[in-house]
Amino acid sequence: MPTNLVINGEDRISSRGSMTPLIDVLRDEFFLTGAKVACREGVCGACTVHLDGRPVVSCLVPLGTVEGRDVRTVESLAVAGEPSPLQLIMEEHDVVQCGMCFPGILMVLTSFFQERPHAERDEIKAALVGNICRCTGYERLVDAAVALARRS
Repeated sequence: MPTNLVINGEDRISSRGSMTPLIDVLRDEFFLTGAKVACREGVCGACTVHLDGRPVVSCLVPLGTVEGRDVRTVESLAVAGEPSPLQLIMEEHDVVQCGMCFPGILMVLTSFFQERPHAERDEIKAALVGNICRCTGYERLVDAAVALARRS
């Protein structure tokens, strides 16, 4: 049975089974490859997307639960080709990642800053607890997020 959903502002219909993980639908059916498949257990955060404005690990979200709901991926952060303020500050602070965890981190921080635009360093670190980076430390990333909070 087809599933209707909104992905990055566009009405979409998926023909995949209702128990198919959302991450597989996004990547394999709609070719939105920003969210990454890593653990498939919901512990690393690499597959994080927004579902109705809240971050979720899409590897644990069955397609059947997103009927009629709003899904936003990392591809939605840039508006009209212009990077978001969060993306710009990450570039400005030379936050270089391999690309596996980074989309999920951007999605978590985007949601976090909508609720806590003037967050302190410890709050930012706590917000990132569900995102595992295997290749670098988190200091540059947190420094950039702190700089964004100070600009707000």
